Amino acid sequence: MTTETTTPHLRTLTPRMKNPATLVPGALQALMGLGALVQGQGVPEATLELVHLRVSQINGCGWCIEFGLRQARKAGESEDRLASVPAWRESPYLSDAECAAIELAESMTRLADSADGVPDAVWERAARHYDEQALAALVLYIGTTNLYNRLNVATRQVPGTW
Repeated sequence: MTTETTTPHLRTLTPRMKNPATLVPGALQALMGLGALVQGQGVPEATLELVHLRVSQINGCGWCIEFGLRQARKAGESEDRLASVPAWRESPYLSDAECAAIELAESMTRLADSADGVPDAVWERAARHYDEQALAALVLYIGTTNLYNRLNVATRQVPGTW
């Protein structure tokens, strides 16, 4: 009987194509511009980082998860806060406002999971913490993150390639 020693299997990932946003002239700049517009609109940068991470986790976008974790760490996010995002409901590390934003992000990302799309109770929890301007920014940011996720997942963009 032989015992084989192996390292954990690392899949070799090959993208189906370059990211579409880099192929269509002006698309990447437009997406980046939309992402930049939400800055300074009443949603703290840390909250946007957490929302990006949660949406990307739900959508299974490895590229965006890795990118989001790098960006959040660079901005000073703690490992405890980052690790608690998937279980945000039980996290002592996240504020009520951050949880409301993450809950809204989950509802917007999983529209088909509710007959109401985004239930009134979810919206009202977010509205308790964010004014209309901040809610608009949050909705745009969640939508933009979902778009990035869909582009990357559909074309199998490889995490760590920037």
